[in-house]
Amino acid sequence: MSQQLESEFIKQLEENQNIVHKICRLYTNDQDAHNDLFQEVTIQLWKAYPKFRGDAKFSTWMYRVALNTAITLYRKSTRRVKTTDYDNVQFKITDLQEDDETAEQLTLLYGAVKQLNDIEKALVFLYLEDKNYKEISETLGISEVNARVKMNRVKTKLTNIINP
Repeated sequence: MSQQLESEFIKQLEENQNIVHKICRLYTNDQDAHNDLFQEVTIQLWKAYPKFRGDAKFSTWMYRVALNTAITLYRKSTRRVKTTDYDNVQFKITDLQEDDETAEQLTLLYGAVKQLNDIEKALVFLYLEDKNYKEISETLGISEVNARVKMNRVKTKLTNIINP
């Protein structure tokens, strides 16, 4: 691949890497798994980059590749016996200064999100990223109406998980 293509890719990845880190946090429980998933997503992005035509924004395309990679690896990992380290169940949010009540609410939310299936997690993630339903539908490859319906169902499901 050309030096120019490589430079463009690195620049785009550096500008948008938080997208990948957020997805990694959503689909992993510890730092090693996070690092492994980040590396795998980066590899998949690099492999797919020459085919990126610019029809969508780079960030939208990146969401799609990253989520598909995370979901594929998540599905493979669920075929094995799964154990949970309860010290790692909640997300490690270090850059936010929150009070005890906010921290407790975040812990409840993240615990509930961890119980969702892979598509539902992706929906919640994109919704919390303030993506509109058009962007969500483009990223997940579903219709806008389907994204709205699924999101309403997920909201109900999360409410039932948090308040049984």
